[in-house]
Amino acid sequence: ALRIAVESGGCHGYQYKLEVARTREPDDYHFTHPSITPSNVYVDPISLGLLKGSTIDFKTEHIGSSFRITDNPQSKDSGCGCGVSWEAKF
Repeated sequence: ALRIAVESGGCHGYQYKLEVARTREPDDYHFTHPSITPSNVYVDPISLGLLKGSTIDFKTEHIGSSFRITDNPQSKDSGCGCGVSWEAKF
């Protein structure tokens, strides 16, 4: 499964953490895609509020492939110049 979390850090305050999860934590929210299997995504309750309305995308490029969070309505702007951190709308 893919675990997505939001951590404090970076020059704008928050950054995404995406990692492979072998187990589901008791308080995790579990999401699946109706037509893509397997498609298990785990999100902790605190991160869920900061990810609400976001899109999870899988991008393939010449230098590699990765999951990305895009179109986050909880993000104030497009983030910092390094492309890693972002500022939340509060």
